[in-house]
Amino acid sequence: MKAVRDAVPIDAVVSEYLQLRPAGGGNLKGLCPFHDEKSPSFQVSPSKGLFYCFGCQEGGDTLDFVMKLDHLSFSETVERLAAQAGITLRYDEGGYTPGRQQGERTRLVEAHKIAAQFYVDQLGGAEAEIGRKFLADRGFDQAAASYFGVGYAPAGWDHLVRFLRGKGFSEKELLLSGLASEGRRGPIDRFRGRLIWPIRDITGEVIGFGARKLREDDNGPKYLNTPETPLYKKSQVLYGIDLAKKDIGKSGRAVVVEGYTDVMACHLAGVTTAIATCGTAFGEDHIKILRRVLMDNSGSQVVFTFDGDAAGQRAALRAFEDDQKFTARTSIAVSPGGMDPCELRLAEGDGAVRNLVDQALPLFDFAIRSTVARHNLDTAEGRAAALEESAPIVAGIKDAAIQHEYAVELAGMLGILEVGFVVRRVSQLARWQRERRRQPDRRRASSRSAPAQPQAAPRPTGPRLDLRSPHHRVERELLKLALQYPQLVSPAFDAYGEDEFTAAPYAAVRRAIAEAGGATAADAEYLTRVRDAVPDDSVRAMVTELAVEPVMHKAPDIYAGEVLVSVRLAAVKRRESELRADLARLGPRADPARIGAVQNELWALQQYGNRLRHQGAAGL
Repeated sequence: MKAVRDAVPIDAVVSEYLQLRPAGGGNLKGLCPFHDEKSPSFQVSPSKGLFYCFGCQEGGDTLDFVMKLDHLSFSETVERLAAQAGITLRYDEGGYTPGRQQGERTRLVEAHKIAAQFYVDQLGGAEAEIGRKFLADRGFDQAAASYFGVGYAPAGWDHLVRFLRGKGFSEKELLLSGLASEGRRGPIDRFRGRLIWPIRDITGEVIGFGARKLREDDNGPKYLNTPETPLYKKSQVLYGIDLAKKDIGKSGRAVVVEGYTDVMACHLAGVTTAIATCGTAFGEDHIKILRRVLMDNSGSQVVFTFDGDAAGQRAALRAFEDDQKFTARTSIAVSPGGMDPCELRLAEGDGAVRNLVDQALPLFDFAIRSTVARHNLDTAEGRAAALEESAPIVAGIKDAAIQHEYAVELAGMLGILEVGFVVRRVSQLARWQRERRRQPDRRRASSRSAPAQPQAAPRPTGPRLDLRSPHHRVERELLKLALQYPQLVSPAFDAYGEDEFTAAPYAAVRRAIAEAGGATAADAEYLTRVRDAVPDDSVRAMVTELAVEPVMHKAPDIYAGEVLVSVRLAAVKRRESELRADLARLGPRADPARIGAVQNELWALQQYGNRLRHQGAAGL
């Protein structure tokens, strides 16, 4: 497992799922993929091979990250990373039998990979002429089809089924993958006589397909997608995200279009940040994916393109309802004549597609105007109704200055001369919206004082830490140095006892370091040994957190000695207090030998403390 873990750097793996930026101290940061957050608290330490989120406390190594995020078993995770690194695994107990020993997910991914190539190979055949013509009519040549992996599914009942059976896949696997459906006499191809687009996850693995109807005698829907499977969840998939993610991160802009050919048209026209949903409306899970790739901030932008017809307007207004879930600005691009990007490219060329996206309007502007347009502004009743329906939209604008400007503009749209009335109404609604958003927080707070209800066991966190305590803070710093820079605190650190760490979780980490051979024995496997030596998950999470969290000084080599001395001096002071208490308890009538022993130890500690204060780390 070490070879697999070392061969695939953790930052390369994590970067497949979210955008990372420098966090200082050699670490990287991004938006956590395990919980929703507005600012990045998720950190990756490439040098340690670890990740940790200071928001939700998820942490671990490369294998832990993939297992937790993709819900894979340990063996499936090892298989995936080994495949990425080009490492051949050796299986015990009778040799290598892929169908029997590989994990289920690995088998399904392999079936999709083979199926994708099968469909690509079919596109060149005589039967697929209708598919090639479909592409050509929309401006896509062979190079474009190859780039996006477009293929063709033969019209027979079981061409792919027979091909995959020949590759060793079982009927159960074919049905579970969604590549086949149950027929009267066994599995049959799900996609037949259609143009095929492979749907990839953010890492580039094929997890499903979208199939376009080509013939009039095909009684199925215009587009047919893979059903829900262990690999494919349509609400969590964005077509083209594997191709677009790097440019989305670089440019800070994502363009959401409505179909596979629109994604192709945009990319070929130079809008390489285009993505699309797969047979479902743009929803909350899609937002989470985009926010992580965008490193969501007020400078980033999400552009939605919708047809200009009524259905497109309804889709745009639904998208606006999710605007508050983005920190990024949301905009809309509606092409003239209601053409989609594919049609626009055919009619007016690549430049028109780029201009369409570049000239996108704020989504709230579109939402306001669309709402006002539904009312008869020639009557007082119509103007009042338009105000009541559009004012909440203006109130929902996050930026207060822009909100005020649009309130003034709304008064002009409605023909209401008393601008102040509209501004006050919008301000009132904005205040009510803020209060409603705070209510769930108050309910959560009150529920904490209510009688406990049965629920899932909470994540273990160990004994309480008081980071306001100077003792706890300096103990934490010393453990961070021992895990991140063991050479700077060795060999002195290994002479420190567990009792010098007053916080129980820190004492447990100190014990784990000792059981791993100590800081003096630190090597490439040091952190792995420490994490393996811990007694439970809560301490393992603490080790990961301390190994990733930056030390509180820009010069660790200077800082290390100061921290070693601070922890030791604190221990000396505690022991001095104990000895003084012993003397007080003994009293003047106690055995002189006993009193003398306590006084001698106290004197020695005082001398040691003075030496540390004057000589620093050299006095240890």
